[in-house]
Amino acid sequence: MKNGYGIIFDCDGVLADTEKHGHLPAFNLAFKQLELPVQWSVEEYAVLLEIGGGKERLRSLFAENGALANTKWSASSEDQDNLITKLHLQKTSNYVEIVKQGAVPARSGVKRLVSEASQKGWSFAVASTSAEVSVRAILAHVLGPELSASFAVFAGDIVSKKKPAPDIYQLAVTKGEFDSERTIAIEDSGIGSRAAIAAGLPCLVTVSTFTEQDDFTDAALVVSSLGDPGAEHSRVLSNPSKVTIEDCVSLSAIKELIDAKLAQGS
Repeated sequence: MKNGYGIIFDCDGVLADTEKHGHLPAFNLAFKQLELPVQWSVEEYAVLLEIGGGKERLRSLFAENGALANTKWSASSEDQDNLITKLHLQKTSNYVEIVKQGAVPARSGVKRLVSEASQKGWSFAVASTSAEVSVRAILAHVLGPELSASFAVFAGDIVSKKKPAPDIYQLAVTKGEFDSERTIAIEDSGIGSRAAIAAGLPCLVTVSTFTEQDDFTDAALVVSSLGDPGAEHSRVLSNPSKVTIEDCVSLSAIKELIDAKLAQGS
């Protein structure tokens, strides 16, 4: 039986360390497969992550000083749109295969937390700018078939305005029938946390490879990871809510974050 509490996860960088080990090599392989003179470095990709959405990042190739600006691939906006569509489809196929090969490491604490919360009647969703097929591949990889089946997925182009706009979280709350006063978002990036907070949700941040220096103003809690007892410990980076965190972020700590936000509004 559901208890009214919920968690809406971002996907990339939250469920697994996908950007460096999954998306970046998938993009670069797609460039090679389509014989384009482009390869993104780790440093270049870190900057591109300020742009929400894979198709939107690809569009930067045609911007002034972009790798494909003023080339045969940028002759018209239609040519650009067609290439972006082909690239993104190829990249998504590459990414799913990389995930199936087990090359993308899961973030610590995610399966522990979802397992416990599931037993206590919590509801779950993912709100992500990634393609739905990519999100579902990661869910299955990190959580297995039974736990991943309990997730509603809101992803890709389902909203016109991507993070940091709040639209994807607003849609997840409405369509997923979450109680916004008893739901928390878990994010890893500045643009993601701003989206969740703008949607009225408290936000727990687990920083990832590219995001530790992001601005997490107004996040309820910022940690290095959710952590797992006896394995990777959670390091607290910011705790304005003053919840108790020991070796890992517990379900009781997450409930405390939600209840603190609820008390502020009462």
